[in-house]
Formats: sequence, C-alpha cells, structure tokens
Amino acid sequence: MQHLYVIEPGSHLRKEGETLVICKGKQRLDTIPATGLKQLALAGRASISGAVLDFLIRHSIDTVFMTMDGRFRARLLLDDSSHTALRQQQYLRLHESAYKQQLAAVIVREKLANQSRLLLRRASQYDQPMLRTVGAQIKALRHKSTDAADLDALRGIEGYGSRLYFSVFGLLIRNKDFSFNGRNRRPPRDPINALLSFVYTLFTNEVLNAIKSVGLDPYCGALHEIAAGRPSLACDLVEEWRPFAERLVLALVNRKVIRPEDFVHRSEQEQTDDLLPVSMKPNAARALIAAYHRQLDEQLLYPPTGQQTTVRWIIHSQCRRFADMLQTDGMYVPFQISR
Repeated sequence: MQHLYVIEPGSHLRKEGETLVICKGKQRLDTIPATGLKQLALAGRASISGAVLDFLIRHSIDTVFMTMDGRFRARLLLDDSSHTALRQQQYLRLHESAYKQQLAAVIVREKLANQSRLLLRRASQYDQPMLRTVGAQIKALRHKSTDAADLDALRGIEGYGSRLYFSVFGLLIRNKDFSFNGRNRRPPRDPINALLSFVYTLFTNEVLNAIKSVGLDPYCGALHEIAAGRPSLACDLVEEWRPFAERLVLALVNRKVIRPEDFVHRSEQEQTDDLLPVSMKPNAARALIAAYHRQLDEQLLYPPTGQQTTVRWIIHSQCRRFADMLQTDGMYVPFQISR
C-alpha cells in the first residue's frame, strides 16, 4: 500500500516488525505492510508510536496531519538542501510584480474556464437554463481576469466567480436526499460541504507532493498570499484540479454511493475541535478515499505529450512544467477539463 489514511477517531498507529498496525483501545482495526508506503495521512487526534515516527523519518515518508473534515494541519517536514538554484529562481520570478500578476491571472482565467465548462455541459445534460446562464456569466468574467488592475482586483474576480458557481452548484445534485445552499467551510456545516472540503484537501496534498518532488518551495505562490502555514503555491496549482474534486463528490452523491446516514450531525453543545457540526463516518471516508484514488489512476489525454496518462502523473507533470517555466520566458498553462 502506497497511501495510508488513518481516519478512525482516537486510533493509534504502531509498528510490529515489517507491518503497521492501526489500533483503537485494545482493538486491532487493521494491519498494513510497511514496505512500499509513500504517504501517511492522520486525521483528527490519531497518534503514532515512536517506532512509527522513526520508520517515517528513515524512509522519508510524506506524513500529513489533517482535521476530521480533511483540512490540512501540519506535515512532517524533512530537511532537503537540494534544488537551491530552482528555488532561488522561484523567489526571483515571483518577486516580479508584473510576472506574478500575469501568472495569477492565468490561474484565475483557467479556473473560471473549467467552472464554466462544467456548468454549460451539465446545463445541456440536465436541461437546466440557470446552469447555462451562470456558465455564460462565468465565461464572460474569465476575460476580465486578464485586465484586472492588481492582485486584489484579480482575487475579487476569482471570488465573485466562485460565488456565482456555487450559487447553482445545488442544481448539479441529482439526489433528493441531499441539498446544497451555498459553500461554507471551517468548519463545513452540511454533508456536501464536508465532502467538498475533504476532497479539496486530498487534491491539495497530491499537488503539494508533486511540488516538493520537483524541488519548488510550496509556500511561495502568486495568487495566494504568503501566510504562516499556508502552502500558497499548492493552493495556486490546485485550482485547476478543483473541478475534478467537485465531479468526484457529485458522482458519489448522485450515484448514491454516499448516503445521508453516512454522516454524523452534532448540536453546538456537542461540537469540539475534533467533533465538527457534521462529519463523515469512517466507512464513508474510506469509500471517498478509495474513489479518489481510482480517479487519480484514471487515464486522460495529456495535450503536451499527446498521450493517455493517469491523472496522478498529469498533476506531477504540470508541476514539472511549472518549474521549467520559471527558468524560461514562457508562461504556465493550467490543465483544462475536456470540453
């Protein structure tokens, strides 16, 4: 197993020989071979033993700590002194105001294009005029991103586009057991928002891994401001993958793979840092993670090579292209969902 998610609240991970054992109290929940592990994700207050920590460090295994709703909390960061020249170039290019603005505009423009395509395609499929109207509005907004006066104006356009997009997102849900009345987060307050937040984090982690593998600094981006603990470049480069996250959530809900009884709802008195207003039960989280990895293994046409390639490899290829772009006079081209 290359990716291990420990999502059972209160669980503990320990090492026995060449295996990792997930326990909760005196109960053994699962046993996984340690060999081949590339990423470990721990949700909520899951803990690890000293032997597991030593194993993770010795084998340079990417280890991510998340909240129960899938929000990034921290990462086990191992020292890496390579790629200094590339990072120096990254800092220089992203310090140039004009270049930074142009790069951020490309990211916003293609994000809006992907949102517009998804709505317009579903408008025809579902015969929903409102989807077509908003899809056209977002498509028109896309052109304004290139002319934004500064980064603040550009972020305003991106935010307005997202508000338009999520104002009709509920029309994409074809399961009467679920509803969507707008995007909310930190914490999400309904099942659809809980699913979206969780899958966005999974994609961000994959982009973050790709950024690290090519040697870029994940905390220095263009569209997202530098902020303590925020991987701004990963937040920038995940924008082109958000429609994939949204399509995954819609597919699971519309096909009734995820059901209303897969969520726990809590009153204000019951909520704590770990106990959110709404959260997925472990079985639903496992189904979501399995579907996510199947999507990463899906093969798509990758225009720069003209070959069918897995989504996971395209994500990593896009980050390599971003690194190459920083060292040339070219401009980054985000991946676009098919028309």
